[in-house]
Amino acid sequence: MSKDTIADILTSIRNAEMSGKEIIRIVSTKITRNILEILLREGFIENVRKHQEGNKKFLVLTLRHRRHRKTKKKQYRASLKLKQISRPGQRIYSNYQQIPRILGGMGIVILSTSQGIMTDREARLKRIGGEILCYIW
Repeated sequence: MSKDTIADILTSIRNAEMSGKEIIRIVSTKITRNILEILLREGFIENVRKHQEGNKKFLVLTLRHRRHRKTKKKQYRASLKLKQISRPGQRIYSNYQQIPRILGGMGIVILSTSQGIMTDREARLKRIGGEILCYIW
């Protein structure tokens, strides 16, 4: 586990999606809870619950069951795409007018604003910008 919690979340979800797992366990922090609440609300994951082992707190999330088409070569295609934008070495900020639209509004952008972590639609409605954390489509 690295110090970049957003990268850890996205990598865990991406790896579980590609390997066909349905349940993932992620260390619970304030930022992970907020991002997973957005993913739950937007319908990218099915369920999130809290779990504790000793002094450590975890979030156990259940991915949506997705049916994949198999080609003749039986290649696996992940249906959930996640891309981290801001990194610890390079922060990317945007005002509300320049927040990118992912797939014409089909995907979401997760932002960290002065009023908390929110999606691009919420930020445009509130007319506030912030740090672009990731794209999900």
